[in-house]
Amino acid sequence: MASDTDTAKADPAREGEEATTRRLKRFGGSRLGGLILVLNLLSLLILFGGALLLNEWRRGLVEAREETLIAQAELLANVLADKEYTVGEPIPQFNIEKTPGLLRDIFIPEGQRARLYDADGLLFLDSYTVTENIPGAPLPPARPAGSRAPDTRKTEERNAATVRKAEAALIAEVERALRGEPQAEVRVSETGDRVVSVSIPVRHVQKILGVLTLEAGDVDEILDNQRRALTPFALVALAVNLLASLLLHLFVARPVMRLSAAADEVKQGRARAISLPDLEGRKDEIGDLARSLESMTETLSDRMDAIEAFAADVSHEIKNPLTSIRSALETLDLVKDQSQRDRLTALLQADVKRLDRLITDISNASRLDAELSRDRPRPIDLNVLIGDIVGIYETTAKPGEATVRLTPGTGDTRVLGRDGPLGQVFRNLIDNARSFSPAGGEVRVELHRNEADPTRALSVTVDDDGPGIPSDNLETVFERFYTSRPRGQGMGGTVFGANSGLGLSIVRQIVEAHGGRVIAENRASPDGSVAGARFRVDLPTTHLAVIRRG
Repeated sequence: MASDTDTAKADPAREGEEATTRRLKRFGGSRLGGLILVLNLLSLLILFGGALLLNEWRRGLVEAREETLIAQAELLANVLADKEYTVGEPIPQFNIEKTPGLLRDIFIPEGQRARLYDADGLLFLDSYTVTENIPGAPLPPARPAGSRAPDTRKTEERNAATVRKAEAALIAEVERALRGEPQAEVRVSETGDRVVSVSIPVRHVQKILGVLTLEAGDVDEILDNQRRALTPFALVALAVNLLASLLLHLFVARPVMRLSAAADEVKQGRARAISLPDLEGRKDEIGDLARSLESMTETLSDRMDAIEAFAADVSHEIKNPLTSIRSALETLDLVKDQSQRDRLTALLQADVKRLDRLITDISNASRLDAELSRDRPRPIDLNVLIGDIVGIYETTAKPGEATVRLTPGTGDTRVLGRDGPLGQVFRNLIDNARSFSPAGGEVRVELHRNEADPTRALSVTVDDDGPGIPSDNLETVFERFYTSRPRGQGMGGTVFGANSGLGLSIVRQIVEAHGGRVIAENRASPDGSVAGARFRVDLPTTHLAVIRRG
């Protein structure tokens, strides 16, 4: 009982669509790229958020200190403008005896400084002169006896410049306040510290008696505390960046280095294919790359094996006619009978033709891969293509040769492929069927749609009325240089040696390159005997559907 032999391979179009779908499901088209992007953005957001938070803290701190100092200054200014702390009529002035009491520590908190200026902008009173605390930094330790005093001229010059700058800023602030405009700003004090300063005019009715200036010098300390609070944010951002770098090294750099080393192993001939199972199991681009490299090197290895086997088969097939030619030439000089010499000469001519055909078919087969890779697939109507081929057979048919009849397909009979190689497929199948058909026989070519397998919707069958194919050889007929023709006169008048045994092998190679399959089977007659051979070519239409959607 004959069984169908399916030589189909996985549809590359379907695999390409599935791979594209998997990539689109990933973040930004890339899992690994998405992970790296998220980690880097996270570290930047942490730093950015910390910086914004610090700026908001600083702005809020300065505004809060200004509001507090303004409230204190306005309260003290109202008290200082009272008659109890002023003297003189009709032009009042500050009472030099009672006013200092207001600027003592009980009214001025630690860390703040109050200054009172008269109407001429001259310093009238400084809280540092009436406080019981001694402001300033502690003195440095005493130098050992006989040691050389350090050179402090540059430091003193720098401090003097800072003092002059601070005094100029303070005088400008007081002058603006004497014009009746309350002032609030951040400036540098005589010690070089950042202070929040407010200056409030002191009024007695409408008369400006002077200006009260309050300073808070704890802004830098609070800002330092805020910077220290920002340190964890910076450390977390640094840790995230380090983690991202480590992940890049572990999941990208090292696998790429391993793939490079494996590729070098293949290049140097110590391995035939790349095989890294731990990388091939990954679901990101590195896994895709590892699987692609393994598939590519395995394909190259299989191609090398096929080339080696092809070279061995070619050597074997060429040796047969060469051996026959050498034997005939060695015998030709020994044969005296003219009829025998004529037979040897005819044998030599037949072997030369056989050798010429063999070399031609081998050359065509060796160029087939290059032709398939160079030609760009395009939509081809099989009804038109096969109809043109059958028309050539009809016009060139000789008496006694098998005729070729075509039954066109209905509906859409287009496939995506290359017309030259596909035409060679059907010519080889028709030539093979005619060579096995009896004299005056018929070769039938039929197109129809295969509804049972939508991925291979178009089928082309080539039937003959020959002796059929032995059940054990339904697969081996597609092997290179295989032939089961009898020696001498063959079917349909075909002489032995006129076929190289590469025709069906080329058919399989071209069909599989188009994502299809070719199978061989025997047709049964009503009485159960073999009525002839049938070759069926199934071609996919999924490639064409992709182009239509595009």
